[in-house]
Amino acid sequence: MSYVSGFIPVIPLKNSVLFPDISMPLRVGREKSISALQKALRENQWVVLLTQKNPHDNVEKMEDVYSVGTLAKIESFRMDEDGSYNIFVKAHQRVRVVQSRDQEGFFEVQTESVEDVGSMDKKTEEALLSSLRLLSDELLDLLPGNTRQVKDMLAEIEDLTTLTNMCAAYADIAVTEKQEILQITVLRDRTLKLLDRLQELKERLKIQRGIRDKLNENFQQTQKETILREQMRVIREELGEGEGEDLYAKFKERIEKAGMTAEALELARSQLKRLESINSASPEHQMIRTHLELMLDLPWSKSSPEKEIDLAEAERILNEDHYGLEKIKNRILQHLAVMKLRKSHQGSILLFIGPPGVGKTSLGKSIARALGKKYVRVSLGGVRDDAEIRGHRRTYIGALPGRILAGIKKAGENDPVFILDEIDKLTRGFGGDPAAAMLEVLDPEQNNTFQDHYLDTPFDLSKVFFIATANSLEGIPLPLLDRMEVVDLTGYTLDEKKQIALKYLWPKQLREHGLNEDSLKITDDAMVKLLTHYTREAGVRDLQRKIATICKFMSLKLVKASEHTLTVTEKDLEEILGAERFSSDMIESLLPPGVVTGLAWTPVGGDILFVESASMPGTGQLLLTGQLGEVMQESAKIALSLLKSRLVLMDPLMDFSKKDVHVHVPAGAIPKDGPSSGVTMLTSIASLLLNKPVDPKLAMTGEISLRGSVMPVGGIKEKVIAAHRAGVREIIMCTRNEKDLREIPEEIRRSIQFHFVDDVNDVLKVALGVDLPRWNKIDITPSGTPLLPAG
Repeated sequence: MSYVSGFIPVIPLKNSVLFPDISMPLRVGREKSISALQKALRENQWVVLLTQKNPHDNVEKMEDVYSVGTLAKIESFRMDEDGSYNIFVKAHQRVRVVQSRDQEGFFEVQTESVEDVGSMDKKTEEALLSSLRLLSDELLDLLPGNTRQVKDMLAEIEDLTTLTNMCAAYADIAVTEKQEILQITVLRDRTLKLLDRLQELKERLKIQRGIRDKLNENFQQTQKETILREQMRVIREELGEGEGEDLYAKFKERIEKAGMTAEALELARSQLKRLESINSASPEHQMIRTHLELMLDLPWSKSSPEKEIDLAEAERILNEDHYGLEKIKNRILQHLAVMKLRKSHQGSILLFIGPPGVGKTSLGKSIARALGKKYVRVSLGGVRDDAEIRGHRRTYIGALPGRILAGIKKAGENDPVFILDEIDKLTRGFGGDPAAAMLEVLDPEQNNTFQDHYLDTPFDLSKVFFIATANSLEGIPLPLLDRMEVVDLTGYTLDEKKQIALKYLWPKQLREHGLNEDSLKITDDAMVKLLTHYTREAGVRDLQRKIATICKFMSLKLVKASEHTLTVTEKDLEEILGAERFSSDMIESLLPPGVVTGLAWTPVGGDILFVESASMPGTGQLLLTGQLGEVMQESAKIALSLLKSRLVLMDPLMDFSKKDVHVHVPAGAIPKDGPSSGVTMLTSIASLLLNKPVDPKLAMTGEISLRGSVMPVGGIKEKVIAAHRAGVREIIMCTRNEKDLREIPEEIRRSIQFHFVDDVNDVLKVALGVDLPRWNKIDITPSGTPLLPAG
C-alpha cells in the first residue's frame, strides 16, 4: 500500500538514486523543481523522487525519468538568497508511476507501491546478510579516514532489506547500476546484484589504494630528501663550506690533472658544465656525477713504475710458484725476453689452454709479480651479453661500465696484467655476442682506442698485458683465437703431482688449518696412495681438496690426543677418505677377443677407453652404440671395409654377409667423437673375427684411411700420461707422432714401449700377431681370384 493517495509532485534527481529508509540532503535549484517543492510544502510535504535518464538534459516529459523511484517526505528545508532550496528528505517507500500530469510547469504523478516478491529461507537470508556485512567492512577498510562509526552502524542492522538499501545508497557505483538495483523486486536477486557490484568496487579500491600508497611513499621520500638537502646546505653555509661551488671546483681541478686525452678532456668539461646547470635534487645530476667520477678514477696516464724486466728474477718467481711446466715456463720467459728487447709489452696477448687445476690462472699471478705489475682477474664464464664487455649506455637506469674498464679502474694503473679467465665459456645471448666485443679488446691494432659505451670516449688498452685462459679451443671463435698466442698446458705426471703436493699443497693446507709441519706429517707411501687410489685428474684441484679433508680430520685427532705430532700413513687414508675410488692399474689382466684398449683426449686431460665388438647371425650389418659421433661412426665403417677387403685374402671362405658386427664403446651416457679411435676399432673387429685376444696392457691411437694408412692425431702427451696412469705398458701410434713424444717426461717414456706404424697391417701384426698380405704382393688369377704368396 502507498503512504499517500492522489497526485504527488515530482522532483527529478540528476546524479543520485534514493533508496527506501535512507535520508539525504538535496539542493533544489531548477525552476520546475522549485515549483514542485513549493507545491509539496503547501500541502503534505510528500514528494516523489525519480532519477533522470540523462543527467545533462532538462526534464521536458515523463519519459525523461525512470518510472520507478521513491516516495519521500521533506524533513526540513532552507531557502537561499538566490531562490534555491536546501532540503533534507527521507525515503519511505519504493513506488512505480501509474499516471502523470503536467501541472503548471512541473509534473505530478499517481503511484503504486513496489513490494518485494518471492520468499527466502532463513539460512539463505543469514548467509546473504553476513556476506554483505563482511564485504562492506572490507570496503570501508580500503577507504581513507576513520570508518569505525560506519562499521558499528552497519553491524547493528539485522534486516537484509535495510542493509541492502543502505549499502546500495552509499556505495560508489554508477547511477544506472543503482537504478537497476532499485528496480529489482526479488530481495535475493537484488542482494546478489549488489554483492557483484561491491566486489568490483573492492578490486578497484585496492588498485587505487596501491597507487595512492606508492605516490605517498615517493612523495614522502622526495620531501625528506629535499628537507635534508636544504638542512645540509644551511649547515654548510653557516660553516662557510659552499658544497656546490666546492664540489665543482674540485671536479675542475681533478679534470685538469687527470691526464686525459683531448677527446676525453672535452667530454669531461662538457659534463661538468651540465652538472653545474642541473639541480642537485634531480636524478640526472647523480647520473652525470657518477659518470664524471668514473672518468676521474680511470688511470689515463698513470702507469706502474718503470722497471727493466729481470729474466733471472722472473725465472726464480716462476720456479718458486710452480713445479714442473718447464716448457711453459720457457715460453713465458721467451715472451718476456721479447718484451725486454722491445722495451714494451704492447700487443702481448697470451692464451693458456689446459685442463682444470694445472695452474693457468696462478701463472698469470706469477707473471704480474715478475713484471712488478698490478694483477686483475675477470671471469668470463657464462657471460652472454656484450654490454658486460663494452658497458651499458648511460641512457639506461642503473647503467655500468663493462668488466674491462671496471678492472682497469680497480687496478689503478693502465698497464696491469689482466687475466681473462674461462674465455672459452663465453656464450651468445639475446643481448649480443660478447666474443665479438672481445675482438676489439684483444686486437693490438684497435685496443688503443677501445670504446666503452658507458664511458663514451676512447680509452687506451694497448699497454695492458692480457692473458686469457681456457680449457679447450672449441668454444673460442676463430677470429678471436687468431689474436692470441696459444700456450698449451698439459696434465701433470705422478711424480710431478707428488712434488707439488709435498712442496706446495701440503704446507699451504697446514697453514690454513692452523697446523705446522712438526705437528702433522704424511709419509711418502701415503701420498703416493692418495694420488693413485683417491684422485685421477690432469690437475691438482681435487688433490688439494683431499689434503684439506685429511687436515680437518687430523686436526680433531690432534686436539683430542696428548701427542704433539701425528703422522698420516697408508692405513689412515681409508679411515679418513673412505674406500679407494680408483685402482692403481685400471687395465684388466685378461680381455676376451673383440675388446681393445684405446686412448682419448678430453678437455680435462687424457683418458683410456675400451672398444668392444661382438658378432651374431645376420645380414652383414654394422651396429654402433655408445653415443658415437659421426666421425667415430665413419671410422668404424672404414675399419670394417678394410677388414672385409684384407681378411678375405687370408681366408677366402670367410663370409661377412651372414653375420652382423656390433661395436660398442662403454660409458654410453658420454658423447664421443673424433678420428683417433680408427686403429682401435679396426683391431677390435679383427680380434673378434680372428678370435684372437689383445694384450690388455697394449693401447693404441690413430686415424685410418680407406687405403689402410695410419695417420697422426693430436693430444699425444695427454693420452700417453693417461695410459701410464692406467697401467698401460705398450702403445701403438702413427710414425709421424713420434716427434710428439719429446714433450713427455723421460720417466714415462722409459716405462712404455712405443710401436710406430704406417699401415693397418703393422697394427694387426703388433696387436694380434697377424701378418696380412699387402696389396703389392697379391697376384690375381685369370678368373679374378686372389692368389696368396707361398708361405
